[in-house]
Amino acid sequence: MRFLGIIPARYASTRFPAKPLAILGGKPVIQRVYEQVAGILDDAYVATDDERIESAVKAFGGKVVMTSTKHNSGTDRCYEALTKISGQFDVVVNIQGDEPFIQPSQLEALKACFDDSQTQIATLVKPFTAEDSFEALQNINSPKVVLNKNHHAMYFSRSIIPYQRNAEKNVWLENHVYYKHIGLYAYRSEVLKEITALPQSSLELAESLEQLRWLENGYKIKVGISNVETIGIDTPEDLAKAEEFLNTLKH
Repeated sequence: MRFLGIIPARYASTRFPAKPLAILGGKPVIQRVYEQVAGILDDAYVATDDERIESAVKAFGGKVVMTSTKHNSGTDRCYEALTKISGQFDVVVNIQGDEPFIQPSQLEALKACFDDSQTQIATLVKPFTAEDSFEALQNINSPKVVLNKNHHAMYFSRSIIPYQRNAEKNVWLENHVYYKHIGLYAYRSEVLKEITALPQSSLELAESLEQLRWLENGYKIKVGISNVETIGIDTPEDLAKAEEFLNTLKH
């Protein structure tokens, strides 16, 4: 199977404008993401709507494709990029442009989901541990996932799911394994075409999570499990944390 990595990157982020070009450890964030991905997949491109990001990617020798400014999601941008990139690919991997610490093991876990010929879409989760704080569990920017016994996603939510009715909150993490969603997706190419043609769904609009559109329309999302901690960059404060994390890796 051939896997194509696409890194959607917008300039106009609500919480952190110009985020892909923010400097982390002397390199733009988008370069760090690209370098983590290139070589693990059969090919990799940044998909952007902004010439400043295009120029930055070309400057470090990366591959880039220009896409529309009108996309509502990274998934939509990935599909347009797929239509513009030459070559045949069985699976498209959507790597968020704000995940500079994405690891080869995580990409391999995602690829392994497609060893099952029935897999349509795949994503990753990381188990919360008993050492994590309740504040981390209830962080609305860190969606939670409930899995069935076949490792398919049953539901994603910004709320804590499941809710433990008969236990104090300080023991929730000890009583149950909660899963944190890692914003990494892979789709069979034909499925990517189908899901981008779907209208936004009521669950998606309620939670502002596009993957709920796919579940609501009957698609199955296979879930791989990773124990690697990643630091996504949503705000300037996150960038400062990422800089600290990068320094710990150097020592």
